[in-house]
Formats: sequence, C-alpha cells, structure tokens
Amino acid sequence: MSPRLFAPLAASALLAGCATPSLTLLPSEEGKQGAVAVLEENGRPVETVVNELNSRTNLSGRPRTRSIDPSKLTARQLALLQTLPPPPVRLTLYFLEGTTSLTPESTPGLKFLTQEVSERPGAEVQVTGYTDTLGSADDNDRLSQERAEEVLAILAAQGISAEMLSAVGRGERDLRVPTPDGVREPANRRVVVTIR
Repeated sequence: MSPRLFAPLAASALLAGCATPSLTLLPSEEGKQGAVAVLEENGRPVETVVNELNSRTNLSGRPRTRSIDPSKLTARQLALLQTLPPPPVRLTLYFLEGTTSLTPESTPGLKFLTQEVSERPGAEVQVTGYTDTLGSADDNDRLSQERAEEVLAILAAQGISAEMLSAVGRGERDLRVPTPDGVREPANRRVVVTIR
C-alpha cells in the first residue's frame, strides 16, 4: 500500500456516512492506486484485499466492494474531500555538468516554487539531488547533496522558512535516463523539488 494512502483513508469513515464499518479507497496524492488488506473483522479472519479506486467496501460481515460515482456524492462528502490537502507539486531543475549551478533554463522555476509554497500554509518542501554517472559514486553522492542544498539555500533566501525545507542527495541512483557508468547525461544532472 502506498504510505500516502493513509491520509485519504483517514476520511473514509466520514465519507461512508453510516454506522456500518466501511472503507473508502481513494487515489494516493500522486493519483496512484494502492491496496488495503482487511485481515479480520470482530476477531474473525477475513483476508480480503480492497484495491478498486473510488470504491466503498462494507466491512460488516463478508466484505462487499462497490464503486463510488463521484457525481453522486452528497454535499457533506464533497465538503470532506475539499478538506484533503492538494496533490503535491513537483518541479525538476537541471544543473551544469559537475557544478551546483542551475542551467539558465531552470532558473525561472525558482519563482514558480516560491509562489507555490506561499499558497500552501504549512507546506513541506523536499529537495532531492541527482547526478549523471560521470565520476565516482562517492563524488556523485557528495555533488547531489550539494545540489539539493544549493536549491534549498536559494529558496530560503527567497523567504521560505528553513523549517519547511529538507534536502537529500541520491547521487547516480534513480537515473532519469539510464546510462552505463561514466556517461555524461544532462537529464540526470537534476534536483526534484516536491511541495506537499
């Protein structure tokens, strides 16, 4: 199950709007599908997997799942959905080879990020740095961390509270464009900024 599925699932009892225990499965914040395993009901083994998005499963007795038609939600259910946080925003910024300097094309993205954070009270900003496969793995780990911290420092200088920011370097792991070792690839020299 996607770890971010817990937030939408927390609303499930209220969405159900009835005394019967039920589970409402909504997409994760990334719009992806997860699943929930129901292992028991009132101490009895059930072993049911709920994996149909936009569905409600009655958990009383033998679990039964049915689809939810979003156009038929009540005003109360729609109001509850409106209280869920907005989906995360992700922006990728690119770097010049071997440096912590953004490419000229990436610089305008900083203004967008600052604006997006200002519109989300209590936002969390995760900056994840990456490199291509040129250089040693240790050097790439260091460089990716420095890239993430450089973007973090720029955002902090633009007035974003440091308490909202975190940075991590992933080196040459999770290549955007898979390449063998020792290959220059501009698409892999990046940071991904996620705002939640």
